[in-house]
Amino acid sequence: MQNSSMPTVKNKGIYLLPNLLTTAGLFSGFYAVIASMNERFEASAIAIFVAMIFDGLDGRMARLTNTQSAFGAEYDSMADMVSFGMAPALIAYNWGLSELGKIGWLACFIYCAGAALRLARFNTQVGIADKRYFQGLASPAAAAIIAGTVWLGQDYGIDSSSVSWLFGLITAATGLLMVSNFRYASFKEIDWRGKVNFVVMLLVVAVFVVVSVDPALILCCLFYLYACSGPFTTFRSVDKLKVSDVIGDDDIEPILPTSTNSETSDKTTTASKE
Repeated sequence: MQNSSMPTVKNKGIYLLPNLLTTAGLFSGFYAVIASMNERFEASAIAIFVAMIFDGLDGRMARLTNTQSAFGAEYDSMADMVSFGMAPALIAYNWGLSELGKIGWLACFIYCAGAALRLARFNTQVGIADKRYFQGLASPAAAAIIAGTVWLGQDYGIDSSSVSWLFGLITAATGLLMVSNFRYASFKEIDWRGKVNFVVMLLVVAVFVVVSVDPALILCCLFYLYACSGPFTTFRSVDKLKVSDVIGDDDIEPILPTSTNSETSDKTTTASKE
């Protein structure tokens, strides 16, 4: 007869499916770096967009299959730092900023540091911040701006040396947007499991058709418009603009977990993805 009072052994291991998708995104980001080192810039830019797809799938898959975990949340952040922090910065440097010398790699560092700070701030606000908006430009969108610009330049045969100063400014500005307080739509309120009108499906098909006409140009323009939407939304929603509406974060300290156990609990139950 089994003793029902015996303690239950905790099941060890990690969930395969969501972490497999995270690994695929990490691989895409790593491949993007290798491709840029070999001057295959179009392939490296496309790899960043592939990483974005996997990054969007892993969190939703974890929630749909109820396989959220603290490990998955931490692993996702590390993968995001590679795919949307280091990889775009190195692609930008290899494509158009190496000729600027110190100015070039400093612009890339501003972007990379901005991505790291953006991810750290996001992790401390899981379950607390308004889910309808991102505070600052999300790192995948920032990576899409860099990758889209490089892809567009390759497609149209633009000499990177002729736009190096402009591209350096864009790279640094994108890094600063990530640590700003501008509000960006997160689209998390969309119910992906709900039913929609048939016309919506026709619109989805139309979007795919439009993007396929010239993916480099269309995707680049879309993410530039999204980057501009943050300042526009913020300026329109405040009566009097203050410095705190643009930069600064007074809410980080109060929401830091007071113990390791509470941190693990929060990340396990929410496991939200950027």
